[in-house]
Order: sequence, then C-alpha cells, then structure tokens
Amino acid sequence: MAGRAPRRRWTGGSAVALGAAGCLALGALAGCGSSGAATGGPTGGPAAAKVVREAADALVAAGSSKARTSLEMATGGTRVTIRGEGVYDYRNRLGRLKVLLPQDPAGDTVRRPITELLAPGALFMKNRGAGVPADKWVRVDTGTLSDGNLVTGGATDPFTAAEVLRGTRSLTFVGRTEVAGTKVRHFRGTADLEEASRVASPANRSPLGAAAKGFATARVPFDVYLDDQGRIRKVRHRFSFVNGRRAEPVAVASTTLLYDFGVPADVRLPEAGDIYAGRIAEQ
Repeated sequence: MAGRAPRRRWTGGSAVALGAAGCLALGALAGCGSSGAATGGPTGGPAAAKVVREAADALVAAGSSKARTSLEMATGGTRVTIRGEGVYDYRNRLGRLKVLLPQDPAGDTVRRPITELLAPGALFMKNRGAGVPADKWVRVDTGTLSDGNLVTGGATDPFTAAEVLRGTRSLTFVGRTEVAGTKVRHFRGTADLEEASRVASPANRSPLGAAAKGFATARVPFDVYLDDQGRIRKVRHRFSFVNGRRAEPVAVASTTLLYDFGVPADVRLPEAGDIYAGRIAEQ
C-alpha cells in the first residue's frame, strides 16, 4: 500500500515500525521516522509517547474548555449511561458539570440533573438526593474514594482523565481522523495508574493512587485523539472494578470530549455554610 504511513507501536520506550513495505515506499530520504513538522505531530516512537504523556500539560496551556462526558457501566447484562456537560478551568483545576442520570427503569421517576463542581481533591454535588436538602452541597474527599473519583461522580474529571495518560506504558498510532471537524491523531494504548499517580500533579496523586489499589487492575486501556497542539479532543478509558454489592467486576467506559478551548470558565466553590453536614441515606 504505497504512500501509507507505517503504524507504530511504542512499548516501554521502544518503537516498533509495522509495515516495512509501507516504510520503504516513502523513500530512503524521508526515512521511517516522523518529525511531525508537516503532519501535525509525531505518530510513533518515544516522541509520540511523550506527547500523550504530556497531554495534561497541553490542556493547562490552553487554559480552559467546554467538556462533554459519558460514563457507561455494564454488569450482569445491565447497562446504564450517565452523561455530563460543562466547563473546565485547567490552570486552577476547577470544573462544573451538569450530570444527567439515566431514567428510572420503570420510567415513572424524572431524575433532576446533578450539578457537580470538580476541585483539587474534592467533589461537590448539588441535587444529590438521598435526604440532602435541595439547596445544599455534598462534599466528597476524592482521595478517600477507592476509584479516585474516576467513576463515583458519574463523570471522570477531565484533568484527571488527562493525567491518567501520564502512566502510558504502551502506545499504538491508529491513524489520522477528525473529531467534531478538528483533525486529530488517534492513539490507542494502556496506562498504569500506579505510574500515573507517581508523576501526576500533587492534587491527583492521592486519587490516582487510590484508584490503582481500588480497581480490579491498575492497567487502563485507552483511546485518545490529539489535535495539532497536543490537546485532547477525545479520550476514552476502560476501567474495571469490583462493586462491594456484586461479586463480578463492573466494566466502565468513560468518554470525555473537549472543545471550545479558551472559553470563560468561572467556577466558584460553595461556602462552608452551604455544604451539607448531615447523614446521607443509602441508595
């Protein structure tokens, strides 16, 4: 297949070019490597792995964005999807999402959206239900959650989702495509939560460390789509954890879409008097 760029797989710092015939067709002067100067970024080898690992830094440089999230959970033949939408301030690590819960199985109950505020080490939820007054917020210390709030809140914190990629152990360049009209490079790989927790920003070290211990495995398969600036346009993680009420693992697919970079993202955390201090009923 003349002219087709070779697929590359990176594992632990080594690059393996796939498709020798395709490489030869590019010509000896072009070589098998890719500097990314004319293609929007590297597609293989340690250079591509570095860009994926540093995707969180590219988001900080961008400042802010809008975000859409989707959390699909499946166990025992039952599948539910929780969706969210909002904004995120990457420099201050603050986000606001409106999370839509799935409809009641009987179709009789209309569930109000939950407003979530994402902050370093904390998750705030309003309209939480479970006996919490409608005008009060619930605060959760994400460092104490066995999943590091990658699943609990019904949406993965966009910056935390990016920091999971700091633990990238293997990486394959899938190809070039588009996400919402933006040209991107699609990579598929596996990240290690323990490694990610060691090199993450201080606020995410404890949550990611908790997730590494709490999930069924610390290895997280992912697909990520990066634009020419190395920013995440779409990332999909696949988690597996054991629910305390079920013996079998729960499969979770978390998808985050990021767009409208630089949009105003004024996120204000609740005052102490607005945080509910009472008991939360079991659901």
